[in-house]
Amino acid sequence: MSNEGTQSWMDGLLDILREAVEGGEPGQGTAFLDGTGADGSGNHGLLATLARLGAGEASRDVNGTSVAGQARHTALHMEVVVRWERDGERGPFDWKGSFHPAEVNTQDWVGLQARVRQAYDELVAFARTQADLPVTGDATGGLTGAIAHVAYHLGAIRQMVKALGAGG
Repeated sequence: MSNEGTQSWMDGLLDILREAVEGGEPGQGTAFLDGTGADGSGNHGLLATLARLGAGEASRDVNGTSVAGQARHTALHMEVVVRWERDGERGPFDWKGSFHPAEVNTQDWVGLQARVRQAYDELVAFARTQADLPVTGDATGGLTGAIAHVAYHLGAIRQMVKALGAGG
C-alpha cells in the first residue's frame, strides 16, 4: 500500500484471486461474486463450492467432465504458474490428462480439495515475492492468467453444481 491508502497492483490482483478461491469477505461488497452474508452464508468461492459437495457428487459426469476433474485441472494450472514463473519449468504439462481421474472416493476428494488450497496458497506466496519488484509482463501475465483461469473454472463448476442439483 502507498502512504495515500491506495492499493498496490499486486494487492488488487490478489484480492480478485482471493475472492475467486476463498469467496467474498462476510458482509462486504465483492468484485464479481455474489456477496457472502455477514454470517458467512452464501460463499460462492471455489473452496466453499467444493466443500459443499461429497465425493459422489464431485464424481458425477456433467457433459463429459466432473467437478473433481475441473478441480484437479484448476489446481494443476495454479501449480504450473508457480513452477513456470519461479522455477522456469516449461513442461510439457498434461493439460488434457489433468481432468482425470474424473471419479474420486471420499479420501481422494478431501485430498483434492487440500491440493486446490495448497496450490492457491503457494501461488499467493509466490506472487507476494514479486510485489516489490519492477512490474513486468511476466509477473502480471502469469498472475492475471491464473485469475482468469480460476474464475473460468469456478464458473464451470458452479454451473455443474446447478446441473447436479447439488449443494451449491
